[in-house]
Amino acid sequence: MQTQNRVNPWQDGLGRVSTRAGQLLMLLALTAVLIYGLIQVRLVVIPLLLALILAAAIAPLVNWLRRKGWPSAAATGFSFLLLLLALGGLVTAIVFAVIGQAGELARSATEGFDQVYAFIRTGPIPVDDQQIQQARDAVLDFVTSSTAGAGVVTGLSAAGTFITGALLMAVILFFFLKDGERIWAFTLRAFKGTRLVKARRVGHDSLAVLGGYVRGTAIVAIVDAFFIGLALVVLGVPLALPLAAIVFIGAFIPLVGATLAGVLAALVALVANGPVTALIVIIVVIVVNQLEGNFLQPVVMGRTLSVHALVILLALTAGTILAGIIGAILSVPLAAVIWAAIKAWNEKTDAQITAEDVSRAEQETSRDAHGQLSAAAATDHPSREPAVSESRAGQGTEE
Repeated sequence: MQTQNRVNPWQDGLGRVSTRAGQLLMLLALTAVLIYGLIQVRLVVIPLLLALILAAAIAPLVNWLRRKGWPSAAATGFSFLLLLLALGGLVTAIVFAVIGQAGELARSATEGFDQVYAFIRTGPIPVDDQQIQQARDAVLDFVTSSTAGAGVVTGLSAAGTFITGALLMAVILFFFLKDGERIWAFTLRAFKGTRLVKARRVGHDSLAVLGGYVRGTAIVAIVDAFFIGLALVVLGVPLALPLAAIVFIGAFIPLVGATLAGVLAALVALVANGPVTALIVIIVVIVVNQLEGNFLQPVVMGRTLSVHALVILLALTAGTILAGIIGAILSVPLAAVIWAAIKAWNEKTDAQITAEDVSRAEQETSRDAHGQLSAAAATDHPSREPAVSESRAGQGTEE
């Protein structure tokens, strides 16, 4: 009697591919459900993310004040009030600069677009009118955040909802600055041994990347707005102040933000000063963007945004579809943080982590839980910072 060996169909090549495909579909379904759930509670998610980003940006100041001998409450309160005053002043300046002349700005931009539209229609290259209208509608949809029915900006435009979100963000920001170490220690309760070491490394690198990104982007935005605004004033282009404010805001949207702001400035210059001035404005915008990308960003950003431009573009597109302009602003730093977290987790294998590393991580987590890490933050991590800078120095933007 012969025994018949039957091969499990899930063990051959096709079976393994099918298993992986099924796992991938389950992960995609889980991701879709998670994103849908986050969108439903966006009034909580967006203030939470904004508070986390702002806390990461201002955390070095809090730690520096604590190392200088300031009490924890005083350092937190001073940094919190300073940040609120800076944000309040910035938002107020932008609102007064843009809102007061929004009607004239919109009319000038529309008239400039119509002039370009008429030139294209009568130009030597045939262009379908429908394609131009579709491009125009897409730009308007982006600006008004009417894409993807989620419309986060539209949802937050109601005064009551906006005020609620702003107050919630302020409260969350205060607790992040005051009890950030305790919150982080509570989160780390789920990790033990080598996993704890990796988790602390992920938190350290993610916070450094996020804070560096925000501070670097703010510097880039100020430089862009100053030089482009100065050029508009020198050229005698009207609405230079609101255009400079729009350039500042656009700098927080990588790849496309500064370009769109420059196009808007060129359209206004075309209507008010003619095609020659508009061409000069375009040249100035291109030069400023090139200097920013080749010289300023590598200095102020360093390794912060160590992701490929294609990843940035995909994250930007997904964020815009899901959450309008707010999503476009938040998507890229979140993508950079996720990539930094993945690299930090895989920086060392379990075998490379020593018992001393585990013991140090447990001690630091214990100090965090009691809020005692603030004064010793600079001395407790002397080997971490150089290790990061040395191991990743020279890594470009295409890691």
